[in-house]
Amino acid sequence: MTEAHNSAHRSSLWPVGPDGRPKVRVGTNPEAIRVLTQAVGNRLLPDTYVQDGAPVVVEAVSGAGDPTAGDDDVALPLTASLLRPALLAGLLAEHAYVYRPELDKEGRPMEIEMSPSGPVLNAVLAPRSWPELPVLRRIISTPVLRPDGTLLQQPGYDPATGYFLAGRTHLEPVPEKPTPEQVATAREFLLERFLHDFPWRTPADQANYLGLLITPIIRPFTRALSPFGVIDATMPGSGKTILSGCVGLLVGQRVLTWTDSEDELRKAITTVLADQVGVIVFDNLEEGAVINSAVLARLVTERTWTDRKLGSNTASTFPNDRLWLATGNNLRVGGDMASRTVWVRLDPDCPRPEARSGFTIPNLDSWILDPANQATVLRHVLTLILDWTAAGAPISTRVPQMRQFTRWAQHIGGFLEHHDIPGFLSNAEESRELDDDDTEWQAFLLRWHALHGTKPMTANELRASAEPEYGTPDPWVGSFPTTATGKLLSPKSLGHRLTGQTGRWRGNVALRSAKDKHTKLYVYWVEHRPDAPTLPETTPQTPQTPQEQP
Repeated sequence: MTEAHNSAHRSSLWPVGPDGRPKVRVGTNPEAIRVLTQAVGNRLLPDTYVQDGAPVVVEAVSGAGDPTAGDDDVALPLTASLLRPALLAGLLAEHAYVYRPELDKEGRPMEIEMSPSGPVLNAVLAPRSWPELPVLRRIISTPVLRPDGTLLQQPGYDPATGYFLAGRTHLEPVPEKPTPEQVATAREFLLERFLHDFPWRTPADQANYLGLLITPIIRPFTRALSPFGVIDATMPGSGKTILSGCVGLLVGQRVLTWTDSEDELRKAITTVLADQVGVIVFDNLEEGAVINSAVLARLVTERTWTDRKLGSNTASTFPNDRLWLATGNNLRVGGDMASRTVWVRLDPDCPRPEARSGFTIPNLDSWILDPANQATVLRHVLTLILDWTAAGAPISTRVPQMRQFTRWAQHIGGFLEHHDIPGFLSNAEESRELDDDDTEWQAFLLRWHALHGTKPMTANELRASAEPEYGTPDPWVGSFPTTATGKLLSPKSLGHRLTGQTGRWRGNVALRSAKDKHTKLYVYWVEHRPDAPTLPETTPQTPQTPQEQP
């Protein structure tokens, strides 16, 4: 429904005042509540919608970050503001002539323009049911594929999806069925110009990046959960922030600072999900940082996120329809994040990557800030997407299973195979080596088996074996679990940690446990398959050398 249509709709419901504003007559407070509730529900105010049972108004954002200036955050040009009493009073004064009939001193009828009282405005906004208001799901800055495979590219509200398209750049309509020449031009531009000079470690890294790039655009069509994306480099100056920023410039971006505090991370996620942006980036993590978060692992596997807003005891629920990325140098993952992460790795293989020259697109970091260039990139991306959908949007049956993300992988894989772009997810096995948690446990269990075979041991016995006599080498060569300060775990803490790993395979070794019939204590041992990898050679540590996590 366009605003021109809404204007005609308003004039049919309310008489027009002398200055062109609709006239709304109110009397007593009860009458004012009834009249204004009906008026809000009938879209007396322009650009009003409903989200999660509450009226909102779509309005321009002043003072937002300027993407052409290279700001980290890329805000959308419009936002959906909750219709609170003060905002409602201001909008009524701007867009309506609200009046109360009275009599003058001579007893003649007159109209007194007025602003409804606070209690009246509160009562008007109290209901949770607004059946006449169109549902607003999200404000987006980039065309997206509708569930039926058509492209939403007309700016404004789209009744079929509930999305409001508010692009920052002018984009000519993209044909639903691009010509072979248009497809060839788009492919050549993206692969041979735009992405040509990034030092991809393998073809998989470029393919994975393209998959992440199109994810926000095809998400409404695939209706698939998307994994966490890590853009990693061997050293600074490789271009990882440019890659994440290119996605953000197209779909809107918020940049967050990584924190190891689960509580602080949870609060940051809840806050940022209220923003209308398509990608959220934990940018430039500390070199060698380990991304190991139960909160983040839960987030990327859930379609909605429910948590208390800051300063409130009320829980809010947000759709988790964003792309989550992290950038850094020599990053690793731990815990459940290993199976929830797609890697994009850059390796310039030179001492000063920032000093490289001879690029196909010089100064790409500045080039992409120009809205006209963003439109060029977006148009070519959309051309490839629409060529894929015109062919029936084939999915891939050759991608590895990714549990909750298999549907995502099948669609992305199908898109890339359709355009003959190889390597998607072919670095999955290599990426498992970046699982810090798995690496540590595998080293520990392999060493355990080398020292004790399959002998059942209590946590106390195992811990005692890690305390060498003074002057003798550490038999565990630094692989025994320690605290954050490098001290050996207590038998109780060790037992808790072992219990949490029982039955989980780490490479070709797994921890087993049982309760001893006589002592009633739990004992543990390592099962080692015949084809297990041999232990790497290590240098024994002396007791004077503090044990550290491998």
